[in-house]
Amino acid sequence: MTVNTLFEAMKKADTVLLKNCFSPNAVLQTIQDKDGSVKVMDENLGDFVKFVGQQTQGAADEQIVIESVKIDEPLAMVWTPYKFYYKGKFSHCGVNCFQLVMLNSEWKIQYLIDTRRKDKCF
Repeated sequence: MTVNTLFEAMKKADTVLLKNCFSPNAVLQTIQDKDGSVKVMDENLGDFVKFVGQQTQGAADEQIVIESVKIDEPLAMVWTPYKFYYKGKFSHCGVNCFQLVMLNSEWKIQYLIDTRRKDKCF
């Protein structure tokens, strides 16, 4: 599954594998909640790929639980609570919500939005 491949690529610091998980015009966003003020922040896919490529193997370890998968022909949604460890230390946790599309017989991530927090982890 493409979502599992994404996290495998992160852990391996493999940018080729990572980029192959996304559609050409993928959108990445994160929900920021500071003191009750919620904002949706855009993330740059190129910056994410660059970050992963600068890591050593195992440094970026996002541990997920696939809680829900829904599919309707070429559209899929995947909900994954996660804990993120950076260089062996807990960094943050939250939930990823992926929207995938079937392109040329392969599932590609079209949209990824996540939450991030230091507590209340699964």
